[in-house]
Amino acid sequence: MGREWNDSQPIYRQLRDLVVAMILDRVLKEGDPLPSVRTVAAEYRVNPLTVLKAYQQLVEEGLVETRRGLGMFINAGARDLLLQGERQRFLGDEWPRISETIRRLGLTEEELLRAAPGEQASDAAPPEPVPPHSPEEER
Repeated sequence: MGREWNDSQPIYRQLRDLVVAMILDRVLKEGDPLPSVRTVAAEYRVNPLTVLKAYQQLVEEGLVETRRGLGMFINAGARDLLLQGERQRFLGDEWPRISETIRRLGLTEEELLRAAPGEQASDAAPPEPVPPHSPEEER
């Protein structure tokens, strides 16, 4: 189960971000144990010290706690804490660039909503409502 690592960030940061995504997506929930350092190192073919550094960053952020002799576990409130931080980061870092691109391209709200994942991307207008049929029209 190899993984392609991005050269723009250190691997430990990418591992940290992977765990964060799993918490946000509710794959990992409050109280769940993190996979062992050895397991992650073997699965992703990275140095165990790299995994440990990623996990230590999560501890420093208050997302994970170490239980002596048991391993590392997701803290209560970790997802809420992450959502708050990730929303602020998105609105401060990413949204201004996205908003500028939307403005530059002249995209409308309707076009954006139609193109959103899970939405139908058809350009066809919704069908017109059919007026009620009365028996007198058949005569």
